[in-house]
Amino acid sequence: MDSFDPAGQLQALVSRLELLLERNQRLSDENRSLRQQQEQLISERSQLLTKNEQARSRVEAMITRLKSLEQHT
Repeated sequence: MDSFDPAGQLQALVSRLELLLERNQRLSDENRSLRQQQEQLISERSQLLTKNEQARSRVEAMITRLKSLEQHT
């Protein structure tokens, strides 16, 4: 009996290909999701940097006003 089974080998290849296609789709979906998360984090970081700079400016303005008041007393 010959162990060469073209139909069986073909079915094994088809099954392997289906698994690889499923894995590729999962990885593609995950990659898309991670890119969206990255864009969101970049946007949040930008907003936080802006808020931080605004807070720094306010604190510096308060310090300047306090020093001015201190000099006038």
